[in-house]
Formats: sequence, structure tokens, C-alpha cells
Amino acid sequence: MLLLALDTATPAVTVALHDGTDVIASSSQVDARRHGELLLPAVDRLLDEAGLGLDAVTGIVVGVGPGPYTGLRVGLMTADTFGLVLGVPVHGLCTLDGLAYACDVQGPFVVATDARRKEVYWARYADPRTRLSDPAVDRPADLADEVAALPAVGAGALLYPDTFRHAHGPEHVSAAALAGLAAEKLAAGEELSAPRPLYLRRPDAQVPKNYKVVTPK
Repeated sequence: MLLLALDTATPAVTVALHDGTDVIASSSQVDARRHGELLLPAVDRLLDEAGLGLDAVTGIVVGVGPGPYTGLRVGLMTADTFGLVLGVPVHGLCTLDGLAYACDVQGPFVVATDARRKEVYWARYADPRTRLSDPAVDRPADLADEVAALPAVGAGALLYPDTFRHAHGPEHVSAAALAGLAAEKLAAGEELSAPRPLYLRRPDAQVPKNYKVVTPK
């Protein structure tokens, strides 16, 4: 097994290689505006470091968000393209699950990432492996007190300390964590989700309300 994992749902452009037992190479660069520029060079660099060709990859793992439309689609389209060219399966994993898997909080906790517009993407977890709620997007102040009182992981929690009073790292997801979680699930015979994006809300770009369609005479 050689899994190529990647995620562009947060400001981190993160890539990793996993041989089914351990991570053999990983890279993360935080730059919310350069997902498209940084992703493919990072993949090439990791394969070079590992002394492997792209044809050695047996499966792709991609973070499906939730995340902003523009960044998220870079990773998903890249993963789909690799899967098509190589003829290997493409597995989707919730980005929040990767953050949960990487944290060292053992009891119930919340994972929250920055959704912009003064909102967070979030979900509740029983432990690093078990999600209790579907991902959602909300203003931090609108979350129930019982949720806000829990330990919280991620950039969204760190951004709003008045709501998340017990914030922890990691700040952004790592592809190494996604790959480790995927390898563990696959070894246990669990099915992973399809690589379909979790946008949770409409994209910022909208057709103007007074837009007039011009038809040829």
C-alpha cells in the first residue's frame, strides 16, 4: 500500500505519503491564497524524497472539507485527476476528522476551523476517532453553552477564545493525520466516503440580481 494524502480545505496545503504502516514523507505549507500553486510541487517533492514514482501510489486520500469553495476544489480536483490517471481508488475523509485524529484530547471535544464571515465549521467528537455530529457552520456565539464549554481543537477555536475557552492545537489539518486515519480504517475493512465536497454554504460569487441575459437577434 502507498497512500497519497492531500488536503486544501484550510489555509494549509498539506500532502503526505503513507505505506500502510507509517507516514514516510509529509509536507505542510500555510498560504490560503496559493493552494493551486503549492500543491503539485509538494507532491513531486515528497515522491522525490521517498525515491518513488507517482505510479507507485495505490490509493488517494483527500480531505473533503468543510472548507471554502475555492481552496477545497483544488485538492478534490487534483485527487480525482490522480485517481483517473493512475486507475486507483480515491477516498474522501472529513477534514475535521483529520484534525480530531491528530489531537491529544481524549474526552469529548469540539473541532472548529475558520469559516470566515465570523463563522466556524465545527463538529463534536467523543474521542479522536469518533465523531458525534455532522459538520456544521455557525457563528461561535450561537453555539450551545454545553458545546462551547468543551475542549476545542483547530484554528476556529483559537480565533474565538471568548466562546472556546479551552482551545488546543493543532491549528490546521495535516495530510499525515488524514493518511494515518485512512490507513487505519482501510486495514479494519471500513468503507471510506466518496470524494465529494462538504461546502455547507453557497459560494461567495453570485450572479447579480439584475443580470440581463443577452440573446442574439
